[in-house]
Parts: sequence; C-alpha cells; structure tokens
Amino acid sequence: MHDNYELPLFPLNTVLFPGTPLQLHIFEERYKAMINMCTREKRHFGVVLIQEGIEALGNLPKPHIVGCSANILNVQRLKQRRMNIVALGQERFRIISANRESNTYLSGLVEPYPIKTIDPGRTVSSAELLYPKVDIFIRRLVEAGGMKYNLQQLPEDPEALAYMAAAMLQISPSKKQSLLELDELDVLLYRLVDLYQRELAMLDILLMPSADLMHGGFSRN
Repeated sequence: MHDNYELPLFPLNTVLFPGTPLQLHIFEERYKAMINMCTREKRHFGVVLIQEGIEALGNLPKPHIVGCSANILNVQRLKQRRMNIVALGQERFRIISANRESNTYLSGLVEPYPIKTIDPGRTVSSAELLYPKVDIFIRRLVEAGGMKYNLQQLPEDPEALAYMAAAMLQISPSKKQSLLELDELDVLLYRLVDLYQRELAMLDILLMPSADLMHGGFSRN
C-alpha cells in the first residue's frame, strides 16, 4: 500500500468510482486554480461527495471522508478562463485530515483505501450473477435510444464491473456513496445484484408500450 499523500479535493454533488469517467465545467476561481495546478504538475485531484454545504460559490463544504482520485484526460479552454474537463476515476481514498484555509480550494492528507477481496470464490460467483443483469440493462437502454451496443465494452474483471455498474445506477448520490464506501468486493457485487434486479423491473415498466399499460400490462398479483 502506498504512503499517505496530499491531494487537492473537489467537493461535488456526485460520486466518482474508480475506472469511470467524469465531465466537469470549471468556472469558480478556486477550482480554475486547482485544475491548472493539476495539469501543470501532472497531479490527480480527489472527488468527494458533499455531506454538508453547497457545491458552488459559497464556503467550502464538508465532504464525506471516502472519495475517489481523478486523472485529468482532457481540458477544453473557454472564455473567461473557464474550462471543460474530462477525468477518469483512479483509486479510492480516505481523508485523514482536511485543510480549510480561506480563499483556497479544499485539500487533504489522504490514504489509499482499496477494496478488499475476502472470498475470491464468492466474488467470482457474484460477478457472474451481476454481469448478465448489467448487460441486459445496457442493451435495453441502448435499444430504446436506437443505438448499437458492443458486449466487449463490459469489463469482466469483478472490481471494474462493480464500479461501472454502480456508476450507471439511477439512484441518489447518498446511496452511491454507500456503495463506494463498502469495504469488501463480494459484498458490493451482491448488493449490486439486488439493486439491478430492482432497476430492471422498473425499466421494464418505463419501457412498456402505452398500449400494454392500457390493457392491463401489470400483474393482478
């Protein structure tokens, strides 16, 4: 495990998972400075869900202590020194102490917080249960939008599959945060299997033709 390290922190109303993309529009001066420093020094920044406070144009909010580091892949420079960035989630971390100096962005001393594989057999079996559910979920969304889907885009690695699946779920940020904070990979996968079972049932209802709904598409039970 790596040593503890200092990390600039970006409190947001969103949760970033390892291996998943993030697009941001940067307009606040403190975060312009942060992104410019990260690009100049080739450094990561940390994404943390806001626990108390507001996302923009106010005092620095209080974040949850578990977040995900992000690597900046692309920066699009705009007028007034604003920018659009694309970043990719890297690794989970846990905040040990935060620096809240006035007129600056938030930073903190963090430690790596990798998820544990306690039971490899259960991890593999849970991933095998989750994989087809995520595949069906994506296929239905893609077909509804008239697009094509390549099955090879879905990762087979259990950890990568879990984080991709967690990122796609249409649930609240607080519920996603609870998934990000889980310590064990097999527990995360098992939880996702249950969540996707519910998500697919809801998707079936949402994508059901209106004619079917009008003629008793719901079960009588």
